[in-house]
Amino acid sequence: MASHRRPKQPSRARVSVLTAAAATAVALSAQVAAHAAPQPNKSDVKAQIDQLQQEQEQAAEKFNGAKERADQLRKQADQLQDQVARGQEQMTQLQAGLAGVAGEQYRTGGIDPSVQLMLSSDPAGYLDKASSVQQASTSEAEALKGLLDQQRRLDQEKAEAAAVLASLDATTKDLNQAKADVNQKLKAAQDLLNSLSASERAALRAQQAQDDRASRGSDRVDLSNLPPASGYAAVAVAKAMSKQGSPYVWGATGENTFDCSGLMVWAYGKAGVSLPRTSQEQGDVGTRVPSLDQAQPGDLVIYGSDRHHVGMYIGNGMVVHAPHTGDVVKVMKADAMPINTIRRV
Repeated sequence: MASHRRPKQPSRARVSVLTAAAATAVALSAQVAAHAAPQPNKSDVKAQIDQLQQEQEQAAEKFNGAKERADQLRKQADQLQDQVARGQEQMTQLQAGLAGVAGEQYRTGGIDPSVQLMLSSDPAGYLDKASSVQQASTSEAEALKGLLDQQRRLDQEKAEAAAVLASLDATTKDLNQAKADVNQKLKAAQDLLNSLSASERAALRAQQAQDDRASRGSDRVDLSNLPPASGYAAVAVAKAMSKQGSPYVWGATGENTFDCSGLMVWAYGKAGVSLPRTSQEQGDVGTRVPSLDQAQPGDLVIYGSDRHHVGMYIGNGMVVHAPHTGDVVKVMKADAMPINTIRRV
């Protein structure tokens, strides 16, 4: 008969050896993982931050469009609700007038059948019935016709108001999502920046400054010999240029902070010209300028295949623009970024 022996327990020394071996394996695994997923270097972080800044601006322009649409819908809803309130008041007055006729007839010997029909639960069928039995006077028929017309208008206005409010609700959801997307991109960029050491962050700032100088064409840009603009374009250029150094803030249209399309809206607004809110919409205003060498001061230069950025041409191959979060209104070479279209307002 086979014997059943109790498994031999490992000695304390053996347990210690195994524990040490496991700890060594964990340490080696951590080292391998560190080699497999190295910390991002300055160049990687800069490229990723540049991409996030572009995505943030795309989201910001989507936010601007949704906000513009929401503002329009809110104004439209307020107007429709005012119309509904006025229409209801007129309905009440018409109904009160008919009730007054009924009361007077009751006091003088009974309500006329025509008025009874007018005050019935089915006033829409009154005119047909009254016509068939020739019970309605001309004035009474006209009064009820006015009441029915007002009821139809009121029902239509209520339906329009309900549709606008539903559209406003959907647009508000888009607005909130776009805002969340912007904040997410900004946080991701900041997290990347924080992943660098202090010396790497300093080097990155130096690289960005060098890139800025390259985008301007030289360390110092001579703006004293810019070609003159004319009419309202001259006012817009002067106003935009006066805001150099003002911080970029997404969703802002001045007086002291701007995003890219917001700067255009503000500058042209000072010239008495109303522009649409987003860079995408601004890419369709006015007339198309065929090429950069035909651009004139005040023209809008739209960038990117999705038209996510805009600057204002100031002459000598330069634009003034609000670049991105963390930067300020400044000038750059007009062709420093891929141009989508140029528009003359």
